Parts: sequence; C-alpha cells; structure tokens
Amino acid sequence: MAKKVVLEKNKDVARIDQEDKRTHGWYVRVRFQGTTHSKFFSDGKCGGRYSSLLAALAWRDTTEKKIGKIRTDKHLVTVSNTTTGVVGVRFNEKLNRYEVSWVNRVGKQGKTSVSVNKNGKEKAFKMACEIRNLKEAERLGV
Repeated sequence: MAKKVVLEKNKDVARIDQEDKRTHGWYVRVRFQGTTHSKFFSDGKCGGRYSSLLAALAWRDTTEKKIGKIRTDKHLVTVSNTTTGVVGVRFNEKLNRYEVSWVNRVGKQGKTSVSVNKNGKEKAFKMACEIRNLKEAERLGV
C-alpha cells in the first residue's frame, strides 16, 4: 500500500508561498549535532505542489540517513546546552545532584534526580545518563 503524505504537517519541511517573489515550494531543514542541511524544492521545477513535497520528503529522509540521524516524526534534541554535555542531564551545584529531564510519548515533562552525596559524582552522572537514555528510548519506542 502506498504511503499517504499529508500536505499540512511534515517534520522539518515548511511550505513557502511568496506571491510577490513568485516563489512557491517546500523548504527542508535537517538539523543534527550542530549542523544544518537545507534545500528548497520549487513547485515549478518539480512538477507541482505535491511532486515537490514528495521530492522534499525523499531528500529529508536520505539526508537524515546519510548523516546518521534517526528517522522519526518526533522532536529530537541533539545539542546540549548544559555543562555535562548530555542532553537532558544537568548538574545542580547548589543541591549537589544530577537532574534528569525528558518528555514522554504524550508530550508530558518528566524529571528526577540522582544524588552525588549518596552515589559519588562519577556514579551519579552515569546513573543520570542511563535514566535519560531509558526514557528517550521509551519515548521513541526503540
């Protein structure tokens, strides 16, 4: 059975219609590990609105595979803003613990923490990372 493509919402693909510039097509932006790959698919060059969308989706999927990004319609965060360097794991100096955060399958925020006092800094960090990986795998159904 053929895969049905919805025109309204596709991850990393945006519709651009600028009448004044006579620009119509789909803009794809794939971000992974701090790098952005992007390309525009014109309706005129691809043979229409639907054909350009199919080309855009094919390019997105091929690009994700080429750079090693997991193909999912769920949002993935691949760059950490924390000093730990691990997405969803941060060190709280004031409370001397690693705090772990994630989003579950239905979009609800989850949080827990691992005490450095009870486990030691190295073990607490390892435990926090394991919790984060487990929760991310649950969310993605891996």
